[in-house]
Amino acid sequence: MFHTWSWVIWLVAAAVPAFTLRNPLYLALVLAAAGLVYFSLGRTSAIGRSWGSFARIGLFLFVLAIPINALSIHTGAIVLFRLPESWPVIGGPITLEAIIAGAVSGLALFTILMVFATFNAVVDHYQLLRATPAFLFQAGVVISIAITFVPQMVLSAKEIREAQRIRGHRFRGIRDLLPLIMPLLASSLERAIQLAETMEARGFGGAVEPMPRNRALMIQVGGLVALIFLLAGLFVTAYFESRVWGWAIIGLGVVGLLATFRIQSGRVRQTRYRRMAWHHGDVIVVAACILAVGVFVGARTAVPEALYYSPYPPNALWPPFQPVAGAALLLLAAPALVAPGALELKP
Repeated sequence: MFHTWSWVIWLVAAAVPAFTLRNPLYLALVLAAAGLVYFSLGRTSAIGRSWGSFARIGLFLFVLAIPINALSIHTGAIVLFRLPESWPVIGGPITLEAIIAGAVSGLALFTILMVFATFNAVVDHYQLLRATPAFLFQAGVVISIAITFVPQMVLSAKEIREAQRIRGHRFRGIRDLLPLIMPLLASSLERAIQLAETMEARGFGGAVEPMPRNRALMIQVGGLVALIFLLAGLFVTAYFESRVWGWAIIGLGVVGLLATFRIQSGRVRQTRYRRMAWHHGDVIVVAACILAVGVFVGARTAVPEALYYSPYPPNALWPPFQPVAGAALLLLAAPALVAPGALELKP
């Protein structure tokens, strides 16, 4: 439906506010955008069927975060009840602010999990592997396997469980899980063997050109210098007032790393049967994601108090909200609105 890099940019744009915000209003907007993208584009994929399992795990983490935070943080003005002070860790006042803070942390975890689950459901993992820089082909395989491991395992577990039910097996307790665990382990090993045989048959990793020692040393030194520039820029940005110089140094470091990656990619010969086409919808999605991140970063720099939220005194219990930043986060739903027929009801 969309180009692989469009989905990668969408993932980054959705993950940035999900990881950095603790304001439930903005998190709810990111969660709604991810849900709209999944229900419009991800329900038809095989891996997308495991989205419900991720949702249940996220809800469990959401519910679990509330008592953990309430029993461990005894700060707040509105005391609901008290536990004996002699009880270690959990002893003390249980406040409404601690419960709200736990719910917000659980909502953040739930949002992060749903963003990655939606990305798993809509992206083509084979194209994602091909989009990996050429010199990082080993890391690309590892990342691709890591991304698809949990969805494929959940899907295999569902298929095995349905087959066992057809045969008359009923899962009543932990002891009844053996007929599920053994076939799941066997299918995982079989999938790993098939992947290894496929990679060997296609000559994976055999097209790397040797490099003279002096040139390899220069590339390593250049990469090290670029990393030093990047670290120095982050240090200047964090501890000095001259942030312009800090961002300039960061830019030099990023350019140096990209140049190093480009040189390294030239060593690996790759052939493609068919390249993915870049359509107008991809341009719209990428532009919407860039605009969303740009507005979010601008709001965080100009009016950080409109994005920050903490229920503890002296802050208010109701979180602040900036309409412009909220509207920008809604742009993350662009893939669901741009894709032809995406909003049509599917059986």
